[in-house]
Amino acid sequence: MVSLPPATTILQVIPDLNSGGAERTTLDVAQAVVKAGGTALVVSQGGQMVSDLKSYGAEHIVLPVKSKNPLTLWRNAARLAALIEDRNVSVIHARSRAPAWSSLWAARRTNIPFVTTYHGTYNQTNALKSYYNSVMARGDAVIANSHFIAGLVSSRHSFASDRITVIQRGSDLKGLAPENVSALRQQALKDSWGVPSRRPIVLNMARLTAWKGQRVVVEAMALLKEAGFSDPIAILAGDAQGRDSYVADLKKLIAAHGLHDNVRLVGHCADVPAALALADLAVVASTEPEAFGRAAVEAQAASVPVIVSDLGAVPETVLAPPDVSESERTGWRVPAGDARALAQAIRAALGQEPDAKKEMTDRALTHVRQNFSVETMCDRTLEVYSRVLRGGA
Repeated sequence: MVSLPPATTILQVIPDLNSGGAERTTLDVAQAVVKAGGTALVVSQGGQMVSDLKSYGAEHIVLPVKSKNPLTLWRNAARLAALIEDRNVSVIHARSRAPAWSSLWAARRTNIPFVTTYHGTYNQTNALKSYYNSVMARGDAVIANSHFIAGLVSSRHSFASDRITVIQRGSDLKGLAPENVSALRQQALKDSWGVPSRRPIVLNMARLTAWKGQRVVVEAMALLKEAGFSDPIAILAGDAQGRDSYVADLKKLIAAHGLHDNVRLVGHCADVPAALALADLAVVASTEPEAFGRAAVEAQAASVPVIVSDLGAVPETVLAPPDVSESERTGWRVPAGDARALAQAIRAALGQEPDAKKEMTDRALTHVRQNFSVETMCDRTLEVYSRVLRGGA
């Protein structure tokens, strides 16, 4: 466990604390700061994860940091600067673009280190967008959550190349282990989903937004049903976060294919380990590059076979030919947006012989233990805090 200098206070700033990888990482790092003897503060507009944050001994402060209004950004800078001075904050760490601008201005006013984490690929279609995104590369230290993202930052913002540290997202591997998930938790979740016994579960766990590829999963399930392979049930578990029209479109697509018995929209799932313990297969069907791909790591940590779209940071999380030999495979990669290829992979994965499945999931578990633990992620983040406090990038 990495220790922090005495009386260190870390302030993380993120738009809200609803579901998502950046949000989960915020909580994990806050808990690590507290365990290391520091004070952990998080500023956001609130959300369903605030109670968990507080249970870790961290403090939550509500500010309108989700707003992109220029006047609000400027006012937030003053609010954050006052908070920094009042609470003797040592480092401010921004995890999203709008609050990062306020955090940067506040850090410069108060002369404390400014750290960023580049959590996404961030759409960049013109010079104005490039400038807006550049705040995420203006940290005294810039954390990239994958080697893919580090390359993207370097290509877009070359001025930051010597300040980038790759810290891949970590997961609670112990909590994800199926032996640590009670039968009661599993049954409660299965009952809430309305899944009959002995039906294979194909789990897609992602917020409901078009680029996460839920449509592709539905189309793949339709192809499987047409081919007479109708036993599997796809569980689309994710928060719509207000995207009601997208949910309505998914429901229409499910109805058009007659898949009411093959696809379930179950909303946000708070018990990820239980969901994975129930799953026979996990699918990450993103149609745009994932900055990291935590869902794929968590599936492997839970010894669940996984299929992923072959783009973005996927080669860092799921090993598959041609990058490795068949004997080193930890999952399947398919072309993004290709429902037919996804359907074929689902059928292959669910048709594995038990011994072959165990050999692969054991390799996958070893892979994530070596590379993607939450302890490693947090230790490396605390090392960044210690380094910037000493004046290093």
